[in-house]
Amino acid sequence: MLHNRLLPFSFESLYIRFVSSAEAIQELLDSPELPKAVEHLAAVVESERERRERFYDEITPSMKAEFINGEVIVHSPVSYAHAVASSNLLKMLSTYVVGHRLGIVLVEKALIALSRNDYEPDLCFFSTGKSSQFHPKTNKFPAPDLAIEILSESTTHRDRGIKFRDYAAHRVAEYWLVNTEAGEIEQYLLAGANYELKLKSASGQIESVVIHGLKIPISAVFDSEATQDVLKQLLETKTPPPSF
Repeated sequence: MLHNRLLPFSFESLYIRFVSSAEAIQELLDSPELPKAVEHLAAVVESERERRERFYDEITPSMKAEFINGEVIVHSPVSYAHAVASSNLLKMLSTYVVGHRLGIVLVEKALIALSRNDYEPDLCFFSTGKSSQFHPKTNKFPAPDLAIEILSESTTHRDRGIKFRDYAAHRVAEYWLVNTEAGEIEQYLLAGANYELKLKSASGQIESVVIHGLKIPISAVFDSEATQDVLKQLLETKTPPPSF
């Protein structure tokens, strides 16, 4: 959010409406303050670009950090419940994806570089069409086909806010929010320009749309013994031949 002192008062309210509605865009275009607004926004964008370049230079493999709306967000260590859910999901998704030659599943340190922001989702899936372009030294990745965020008290507002909007804007086809406290998963699918809720449940199965054929019990995400049972079933499933 821009500080008030940085915005000429005469177009501050106009600027706020500009970012929230199509009508305000036209209002800004018709305003005599347009050149000032454009000049100010250009300065903000350039300053943000410079901070982003410093972020790339300063981030290390040991850090879990994201660049969001011009700010560097450094994450604290995760809880046990978070770590268990992440580990279980990685095992199940990766076993299925690799076994069926569908692409690759990456875990939290993969930096997703979008048009403005950089995220490190807890897990993400790339189909073969995207993952085939990666090489051993790739360290910035495009928008994935599936992004999974495990909610915590410090990240929920971003996972449900800026990331929710940004993933949709960059055509991430499927988005899961994992709530370890409730033992629940929310599954969102891209419909037009926005996400629509397909599933919110603490029981039954979740079936991915982008990872074709993947069905896993929701309880297995939070229960490592149940995860082992799922892995046995997945490993027994015959791997289809590759398609060309």
